[in-house]
Amino acid sequence: MSNTPPALSITIATRESRLALWQAEHVKALLEQRGHRVNLLGMTTKGDQILDRSLSKVGGKGLFVKELEVALEEGRADMAVHSLKDVPMDLPEGFVLACVMEREDPRDAWVSSACASLAELPQGAVVGTSSLRRLVLLREALDALGRADVRIEPLRGNLDTRLRKLDEGQYHAIVLAAAGLKRLGLSGRIRHVFEPADSLPAAGQGALGIEVRADRPDLIEALAPLVHLPTWYRVAAERTVSRAMGGSCSMPLAAYAQWEAAGSGQLRLDAAWGDPDGLQGVVRVSEQAPVRDLAQAEALGQRVAEALRAAGAQPPAVEV
Repeated sequence: MSNTPPALSITIATRESRLALWQAEHVKALLEQRGHRVNLLGMTTKGDQILDRSLSKVGGKGLFVKELEVALEEGRADMAVHSLKDVPMDLPEGFVLACVMEREDPRDAWVSSACASLAELPQGAVVGTSSLRRLVLLREALDALGRADVRIEPLRGNLDTRLRKLDEGQYHAIVLAAAGLKRLGLSGRIRHVFEPADSLPAAGQGALGIEVRADRPDLIEALAPLVHLPTWYRVAAERTVSRAMGGSCSMPLAAYAQWEAAGSGQLRLDAAWGDPDGLQGVVRVSEQAPVRDLAQAEALGQRVAEALRAAGAQPPAVEV
């Protein structure tokens, strides 16, 4: 008898940005290779619609996934493909993260036609980013260069919109996730890729996660061949740091895990927290531990979060 899961008819809910559609098409092709019938349900989320304010001020990353979850709940779709860094740390009751796929480049990318690096920015330059994490890390790097003249301004919109704003001259440079640029064949736009030591990535950056309803074991089984456990352990550790620190995009937090050596089973987790008001410097911690399952990965993340707090990081106040 064959152990191959039965073929399913699957609808994937996806945002309609070019990058989100690429991600959904990528998963569609992989599932179709395994005999499933797959179609896409394109949707526009509140996160796509509200472009004049920062995410931290209008409800956070959940704005990109709520409508997709409603489609799952109502049975209009079977699964949703997400960039993991856009997924809230805790999913609503009745939903699970069924699959984490192999990670693309998790690093930040410097995109500019005017200058190749921070050091080359002209006097009074404007750098764009949508991320509080990138803001505090950029400000730290600029302070080290004595560049208080450089302004860091908000940058919202999908990837193509952000690049257009750069090309129109609204910014001298912008900082984006390298993964999105590479997935859309836009690697040529990257002038410089920041190593993690210089710009520590966000939790889950570069990884794709697939969300389903918890009562769909058939989908979980169908997605099993797409799971990449080494990536899942890494992002589980990273996301645990974020969850333990409050899990909010109003918090400038970086968390990045990497395997120390091939086959060693040792996972190193670095984290950094910055004060959005600039009243204290960036706090950094690093720990490593043997990780062979999700529980061990999450335990490492919890220890790193505790070390961040002990070093002076302050989670955001919870609004009552």
